[in-house]
Amino acid sequence: MANLVQLRMMEELDGVLLVDKPEGMQFSTVLKTLKRKFGLVKVGHGGALDTMASGLFVLLIGGANKFTDVLMSADRAYEGTFLTGKATDTGDIYGRPVEMPSRVATLKDLRGDVFQVEPRFCAVRRVGAAGYEVVDTGEHKQFLAHVYKFEVEEPSESGKSEFQLVASKGVIVRALAADMGAVLSSLRRTRLGKLNVADAIQFSKLLEMEPGEFSACVIPAGRALL
Repeated sequence: MANLVQLRMMEELDGVLLVDKPEGMQFSTVLKTLKRKFGLVKVGHGGALDTMASGLFVLLIGGANKFTDVLMSADRAYEGTFLTGKATDTGDIYGRPVEMPSRVATLKDLRGDVFQVEPRFCAVRRVGAAGYEVVDTGEHKQFLAHVYKFEVEEPSESGKSEFQLVASKGVIVRALAADMGAVLSSLRRTRLGKLNVADAIQFSKLLEMEPGEFSACVIPAGRALL
């Protein structure tokens, strides 16, 4: 159990923590677990990350929460894989099979300004559950995103294609996959604004740390974001 000095240190902690979120874990679980383990008082984040996705998840601690809008509006980069020639109600491999779209978009169609609608169904993994559950999130409104870079390799014999994507906030990668006549099979966020996953710490490593080690990993917001 943390002593009073450690508790006071955590209460006064202020800055940004770069976490490498594991695949299959809800981002809210990462936040709540670290908050509880280290006795953090005020903790937010710089943008959600799908349960199936791994990669950069940014925690904002203490006064760094005032930079939420900065990160939420930042461009972001991803890498991952599609499975071509498939369609599901969620746009990823965890959904139920549906008919292929009547028109399949080309890469050219999906670069620049892109109008998107988030899939109505979403695959989630509850804490302690063995697999994913498909949830109906209702109808979503169309919105505009911007895709700066979208490169997709030719599919392998198994239909798997690797991709790299750089886009504005709000881009729905599952929706891009569905538009292409594919499903998202893996996703990793590699960058958010100027922050890079190469500088992030694996969630499992953070859980092994003592409070002093943890606090040393928190970066002053001015140095991390400005």
